[in-house]
Amino acid sequence: MVFGTLFLIFLYLILKYIIAWITYYNKLDTRLGDSTWRFTYDYPVIGERDISDLDDKNFVRLRRKKNKIILIMYSVIFIFFISSMSLLSKFLLFFFN
Repeated sequence: MVFGTLFLIFLYLILKYIIAWITYYNKLDTRLGDSTWRFTYDYPVIGERDISDLDDKNFVRLRRKKNKIILIMYSVIFIFFISSMSLLSKFLLFFFN
């Protein structure tokens, strides 16, 4: 149970670090939106649609970086959930046995 708790604390610190990166990316361009939980292609983009790097290279690359870090964030949350359920089951087995 000690290693599970340490692992959850470690995942929490990684999650806070990832959220800090997402807020940093949000402040770089206003077209990315302010949400931490949504991918950037969910937002309407003012002006021409940026399908490839040819339209607006800086914005498209920034959007792709933000989408990757959001995907990593969701992966960490999924691992966090699985680990917390494992720790909870070990905790309950310890007290009910």
